[in-house]
Amino acid sequence: MTQRANYLNEVGMLNDTPRSGFAFLGSGAQSVAEHIYRMLHVALVLNRMSADPVDELHLMRLVMFHDLPEARTADHNYVNRKYVTEDLNLVLEDGARDWPFGSEIAEYVREFEAAATPAARLAKDADQLELLLVLKKLGDLGNRHVDDWITPLLGRLKTEMGQKLAEEILATRWDQWWFGDKKDAHWINGNKRLTKE
Repeated sequence: MTQRANYLNEVGMLNDTPRSGFAFLGSGAQSVAEHIYRMLHVALVLNRMSADPVDELHLMRLVMFHDLPEARTADHNYVNRKYVTEDLNLVLEDGARDWPFGSEIAEYVREFEAAATPAARLAKDADQLELLLVLKKLGDLGNRHVDDWITPLLGRLKTEMGQKLAEEILATRWDQWWFGDKKDAHWINGNKRLTKE
């Protein structure tokens, strides 16, 4: 049906929808789709850290759908939100009609926005921590302004797991996963095969 194809094309718009806050930071760029993708992984990690995990499929759906309205509204950063008011209810009313299983998607978005359930609080923290990962990288690469963003971000975290993971992120260089051991022979010899003598 056309409704399904239209929905999938609308989701694809998130690939081309930039996260708008980076212009105010002075460096960095990211699409909404890129943000959602890593946020899914952050949410999974947070849930696995929890002594009382939530239903993972429910959590993944909260994350997957939370920014779908931005295909219609674009991403409004904190400066924009001071002056621009999105009509999220209208987006969700239209989406409930336009999207396949639209009422279900709208309910996930509403749950995320309300942050009243344990799953929604984890998803909210995943949203903030995904941004923290970007800020940490930009800071490691020399942007001196990221600390001004990190302080209020940490204040928005809603869970103990989110606070703990934030500490780990801030204590870890962004490139440590691949360049942690600078004495490794690979970094000296490049892609040459090492042979035993």
